Amino acid sequence: MSAIASTVSQNTADNLPVIPRPRQPAEEVSAEQLLSELKELDEDDPRADGLRERVVVLYQPLINKIARRYGGRGEPLEDLKQTAMVGLVKAVRGYDPDRGKPFISYLLPTVTGEIKRHFRDHTWAVRVPRRHQENRVKLRRITGEFQQKNARTPTIAELAEEMGLPESEISELTQVSESYRSLSLDAPDSSDSDGQEGARLEDHLGSEDAALERVVERESIKPALARLPERERMILLLRFFGDHTQSEIADRLGYSQMHVSRLLAGVLEQLRKEVGTDAARN
Repeated sequence: MSAIASTVSQNTADNLPVIPRPRQPAEEVSAEQLLSELKELDEDDPRADGLRERVVVLYQPLINKIARRYGGRGEPLEDLKQTAMVGLVKAVRGYDPDRGKPFISYLLPTVTGEIKRHFRDHTWAVRVPRRHQENRVKLRRITGEFQQKNARTPTIAELAEEMGLPESEISELTQVSESYRSLSLDAPDSSDSDGQEGARLEDHLGSEDAALERVVERESIKPALARLPERERMILLLRFFGDHTQSEIADRLGYSQMHVSRLLAGVLEQLRKEVGTDAARN
């Protein structure tokens, strides 16, 4: 009887489905291990791209977090993420596992340096000294903290004291900070009080006044004109301000055209001498 029971039990066990044993989670591979393995491969080995991709995927969340830390400074977040990703790729290619240092210690300065380089090279409208580019961030932070605390804008002297810099340096830094962004002259003018549609910033630019140089000349000649006899002043007035010909002036004054011509030539020569003498005195 026991033999039959044993046989039945054995047959039942053989017909039961095999339940697989639960798999143990694979041990996480570190970036250092992946990069050490990558170093052993040739550059054109097809496995190299796979290893690099695994490192990139492993650190992408950290890279995005670093990029968000630099957000709100005038640059789109997506551009900062792409720049940070460039830094990650550079770190993957430049890291040397034989030095024995963790990959993160090489990654962080590489990525932050790439982002700072992006701000320095691509966001300033005018090239300015590097020290001003770096101090601008500190200037904005200190200015914002001062305004919140004192409800007013800090003076140059107060900023100089807070930043530990000379006042001349702060003045220059304040002016340079305005070069961070520039507007195109084709941009619409939102401050136009007349509400003119299509008005551009270029429309408000001044232009050179061609008659500006004549202001000095006219002011210089006034004393000399005042010293002329009335007849000579009348001839000049009719000729140069009334646009009359010498013949018309002669008919009006009862002189011959030749006499008017001689009077006009003599007056002009006298004015040249007097104005030249006054200019030499001044």
